Amino acid sequence: MYTYYISVGSNMGDKRGYINSAFQSLQQHEAVSKLVASALIETEPWGYTEQDTFVNGMWSCESTLEPHQMLSLIQQLEQEAGRKRLIHWGPRTLDLDIILVYDTEGMLISLCDESLVVPHPHFWERTFVLEPLYQLLPTFTYKGIKVVDRLAQLSV
Repeated sequence: MYTYYISVGSNMGDKRGYINSAFQSLQQHEAVSKLVASALIETEPWGYTEQDTFVNGMWSCESTLEPHQMLSLIQQLEQEAGRKRLIHWGPRTLDLDIILVYDTEGMLISLCDESLVVPHPHFWERTFVLEPLYQLLPTFTYKGIKVVDRLAQLSV
């Protein structure tokens, strides 16, 4: 059993509708349990900034799916929402990223290959990821820094 923290976002069309639809699909998946959502927040784009604002949040869940299987599942949800990968960090109907994965013993998993990097390589720089993560995992610490302290650093 794995515990996943998945960042969610949308900045095209019915933003909340895309997110809610994907949440419901994931909730109904037989290999997923204990799915919990943070509050959704509106944020400015990161990276490529010439686009509409985002609605972002975080989901946590438990699953028997291996990390690459979970990646395939969430990419399928993105495709069902009509996601097109035209511009790096560009507009999207639905963006789902695996941020953190814990194993059965509660140990943070580290993966790095051509299709998946966990922890997500940019998560520690993005308040739109850390704010919802803090809602779901307020005790999270990374490289000796508490998430609440990292949020304070980024707001300066």
